[in-house]
Amino acid sequence: MSISRTAEVVRNTSETQIRVAIDLDGTGRQSLNTGVPFLDHMLDQIARHGLIDLDIEAKGDLHIDAHHTVEDVGITLGQAFAKAVGDKKGIRRYGHAYVPLDEALSRVVIDFSGRPGLEFNVPFTRSMIGGFDVDLTSEFFHGFVNHALVTLHIDNLRGVNAHHQCETVFKAFGRALRMALELDSRSAGTIPSTKGSL
Repeated sequence: MSISRTAEVVRNTSETQIRVAIDLDGTGRQSLNTGVPFLDHMLDQIARHGLIDLDIEAKGDLHIDAHHTVEDVGITLGQAFAKAVGDKKGIRRYGHAYVPLDEALSRVVIDFSGRPGLEFNVPFTRSMIGGFDVDLTSEFFHGFVNHALVTLHIDNLRGVNAHHQCETVFKAFGRALRMALELDSRSAGTIPSTKGSL
């Protein structure tokens, strides 16, 4: 019997109104409208490379800047992942990926550990990618790990073009998610931890 690993989360604050729907066993289908075009482009990488169906609608106080919207999308996406993955029975738990894009190379390693933690080492070569402040990349991932309850290590190993640096991070994140969330037929639906819970 197959289980449905889907979730929908709505988050409304005085700064943002966000709805996220995901299917962890999708095909990479996506519908993205955050009001931050570069963020939509990065979320598309997660969907396509993670084979996760992703539907995100966000309205935020973009007249101030994109900070609240990007961070709160990360928070809401993290909540949706936590809900969709459930008790984590049968998942591989760990995932990793190296992804190149021309001169840039990034590595992402994830553990659905139940413990939030982020190591973010991305020496961006400039502060803006078009109209997108690169500082918001770490804010997105902080929001995600704190609410998905995962340990996440992100390292950009080399790169000159900041767009390439960021895109390799999100592509590798999608691939690492795909590996970690894959159901392992040999686990017989057990929880991958000596503690018996995650």
